[in-house]
Amino acid sequence: MQQLEVFNQGLMSFLQLGSTPAHAVQSMQKQLLDAGFIQLSEVDAWQLQAGQGYFVIRGGKSIIAWRQGLQAVEDAGIRMLGAHTDSPCLKVKPHAEIVRHGCLQLGVEVYGGALLNPWFDRDLSLAGQVQYWDQQGHLREALLDLRKPLAVIPSLAIHLNREANKGMEVNPQKHLPVVLCQAHEDDQPGIAFRKLLANWLQEEGHEVAEVVDYDLCFYDIQPPALTGLKQEYLASARLDNLLSCYVGLEALLAIDRPQEATSLLVCNDHEEVGSASAIGAEGPFLESVLRRMAGDEVAYQRMISHSLMISCDNAHALHPNFPDRHDENHGPRMNAGPVIKVNANQRYATTSETSALFAGFCKAAEVPCQRFVVRSDMGCGSTIGPITSTRLGVRVVDVGVPQWAMHSIRETVGSQDPWYLARALVVFMSAEKV
Repeated sequence: MQQLEVFNQGLMSFLQLGSTPAHAVQSMQKQLLDAGFIQLSEVDAWQLQAGQGYFVIRGGKSIIAWRQGLQAVEDAGIRMLGAHTDSPCLKVKPHAEIVRHGCLQLGVEVYGGALLNPWFDRDLSLAGQVQYWDQQGHLREALLDLRKPLAVIPSLAIHLNREANKGMEVNPQKHLPVVLCQAHEDDQPGIAFRKLLANWLQEEGHEVAEVVDYDLCFYDIQPPALTGLKQEYLASARLDNLLSCYVGLEALLAIDRPQEATSLLVCNDHEEVGSASAIGAEGPFLESVLRRMAGDEVAYQRMISHSLMISCDNAHALHPNFPDRHDENHGPRMNAGPVIKVNANQRYATTSETSALFAGFCKAAEVPCQRFVVRSDMGCGSTIGPITSTRLGVRVVDVGVPQWAMHSIRETVGSQDPWYLARALVVFMSAEKV
């Protein structure tokens, strides 16, 4: 396993590259290919070899990677890790242009449960997938990431709203259109932005005849950073949940020799909006891959009974300014290890058995661990854990790194906790029995 400093530098590089789910998957694809994994296509028949690493991508934004074990999957089961590639953000609307008062603005739709106030006064760039017709009339897709400040959502000056610091409601329709540039009132809505997209793609070598559609979002260009007097913290966009994708991938790649059991990582898109899609955790992607690995129904059911999934999604760290928002006995602290998340109403899929198993992995890795239960008078978020457990019938434990400012444009974790989690996951993936 890499040392802490090298590990965190890799994490920060991954976070910066993963401006959208598609870019995060592209980065993971490169690392897997460099490590000797073979990319499979769902349209082909598969011939899987023991000890070999494989991966498959669906929709460009969800990925499943695994190293085939030496034993048959129905006898040894699968050591599964689950995470998600998406984060709350502002997505550009299909007909986005708004020309008013000398400004060209783009209308946006809020994706997921975002904290909106932190989006004001940030240097924003644009990234995502673009579909276009090429010069030969073929429909193509390109990944675009401009990686430069080109837009802003300006705050209203306090002189024009003296009550701003007493709480301001953000209306997404009225207050979040992004200022892209100055414009003339006679500019043609519906044309200017697509022309810009075509120009940007042409600058990158794409032969664009016409931009047809896109899936684009704005993001803050401020890079990840270690912060705190002793660099105790790591601050970045998209820590929820690209951190878990990176940690899971590092754990999978650390298993550099064949194990008896198959080790698998699944990173789904659309968790932040409910996971109900062809590439989300509620969809058939993971189950279809597992059934192909098993071969028949009896083997599949036996495989599931021997398997365990660790669902990795960040947890709420105790906030020093708001300690009353936690149960007094369940306030996870920064740099005190990964958190086992428990909920009696099954918002997390953890059971006493799976909790004990994960605590054992942490002990074997010489890593501390904590437990989180939401206050009894507050609602609880959820993860892909209960969805996967319900769909597959597999045992699941929900865990995560504690963090502050979840769903903000910039979040914070302890700089040791991701490394702690990775070490525990390596023990899990190399375990003979679970």
